[in-house]
Amino acid sequence: MEFSPTLVPGRLVLRRNRFVAEVSLDDGRLVEAHCPNTGAMHGCKAPGSRVWLSAATNPERKLAWTWELVEPLEAPGVLVGLHTGRTNALVREAIEAGRIAELTGYGAIRAEVPYGGDNGRGGKRSRIDLLLEAPDGSRPPCYVEVKNVTAIADPGPHSRGLGFFPDAVTERGTKHLRELIDVAAAGQRAVLFFCVQRGDVNEVRPADHIDPLYGRTLREAIAAGVEALAYAATITPDALNLERRLAVVCP
Repeated sequence: MEFSPTLVPGRLVLRRNRFVAEVSLDDGRLVEAHCPNTGAMHGCKAPGSRVWLSAATNPERKLAWTWELVEPLEAPGVLVGLHTGRTNALVREAIEAGRIAELTGYGAIRAEVPYGGDNGRGGKRSRIDLLLEAPDGSRPPCYVEVKNVTAIADPGPHSRGLGFFPDAVTERGTKHLRELIDVAAAGQRAVLFFCVQRGDVNEVRPADHIDPLYGRTLREAIAAGVEALAYAATITPDALNLERRLAVVCP
């Protein structure tokens, strides 16, 4: 996935709130940028961090810039992709290119497909991020729920590379796990896919210290037949490419 037009570098002044960041561009301009990541962004929001922004193509948009990448102060030399709106497309691109060995052999991919029901839990039907299908019906459909990973337990030169998800309590994420359990129970393939957008992660773990319910439900899902996959992206200011397989560890 290439960035076009080219990203513009600067320094983070502060993340004002979940949606807006102030950035000092290298040319001296102080601008406001949309923050396309509403999570806690642990280790990715220190003032002074090197950042890269994309320019909005819609002149009517309220904020003319979007925060795309950060080089955290805590992890010099490491780039992190913050734009969660790119995550599903990044995973889909990698699947279509055959870089996700576990998800090859499907002839069709659909996005945001409604599935399941409330199963007595209330609320609206969910939409699966990616639905992989074999047009000839030779295998059951594969339901892929994608999660973006940007947090690491121990950033810096002595890092063990332990990435974790979620970085904030997520009732929605737990709901998705239970829906994947239902998919697996129905005899179809259910996959939880961790898209790791930082280069210093070696494995992904549930963030039990942040959301213990999510961690328990993840373990329940894996025991019920839900597959947990993780791949890391190679990140530069020019492009994102998902290509490195990681282990999902639930100690």
